[in-house]
Amino acid sequence: MRKKTVQMIISNSLMIGLWASAFPGIRAGLEDYTPEHLALFRLLVGSLALLLFAVFTQKRLPDMKDIPAIFFLGFLGFALYHSLLNIGEKTVSAGVASLLVTTAPIFSAMLSCLFFREHFGFTKWIGSIISLFGVSLIAFGTGDYTYSLKGIVVILLAAFSESIYFVFQPRYIKKYGFIPFVTFTIWGGTVPMLVFLPGLGGEMINASMNATLSIVYLGLLPTVVPYFALAYVTSLVGASEATLSLYVTPALALIISWVWIGEIPVFFSLLGGAVTIGGVCFTYLKGNKMNQILIPHFSSKRGNKL
Repeated sequence: MRKKTVQMIISNSLMIGLWASAFPGIRAGLEDYTPEHLALFRLLVGSLALLLFAVFTQKRLPDMKDIPAIFFLGFLGFALYHSLLNIGEKTVSAGVASLLVTTAPIFSAMLSCLFFREHFGFTKWIGSIISLFGVSLIAFGTGDYTYSLKGIVVILLAAFSESIYFVFQPRYIKKYGFIPFVTFTIWGGTVPMLVFLPGLGGEMINASMNATLSIVYLGLLPTVVPYFALAYVTSLVGASEATLSLYVTPALALIISWVWIGEIPVFFSLLGGAVTIGGVCFTYLKGNKMNQILIPHFSSKRGNKL
């Protein structure tokens, strides 16, 4: 039991630390790479590492009938998500970007309600409203509204794209396992990004060592390792509990961004980030308990049974 506790702590630390470091890493890479080339380079590094891992462990390939869906989910969860996030971080700080990405669980809940008729309860609506208010505070704290607001919208679109990936992945994870599925979708996301291959070599030649090493780091670690750590934690405690610790990521991302690239967070952005995360936590941590308390309370006042 003690050994599992230590392994859980290590796995959670890897998830939080590596994903938090990805946001300032992107900003460092964008110094000398375009958003599209950064995404392609990062995915190429991750795909190559996973290819070596797959060959070494003799992983099975997906069934032919599943390949179109895997490619589509890979495009949404990796190609489009990383491209949009990179574009957004051209005008939005790394810390604020990490705060905005925490809206992905809200989008996932809404999509689950729309496509799978999952109940989107009272607390989820309240949590969504709180989170949207937090996003507005973040936008208010950026200063140059026209310049930064575009980046905020693009990052929210990235979060929405990632949420589609999360919502439609369970059946394939159940069939193939978490690690093989992530491997397949990273490969699937890399293929369409190859259209941006022209010009990447020139940027690599002219880029600084810091920018290039930042992208290699992104491809080898934040793109791959946290997913494996999450798979391990999920196998022990389940998906819902495993992802709770990820809400710590933005706070650590702000600190790493401050140390690594010298980004000092603005007060209103910090306040908005706290409100945004609070809304997400309200939705997912208190949902079942609050529904049991609030729904009977309101229904009894109306004299109705829900």
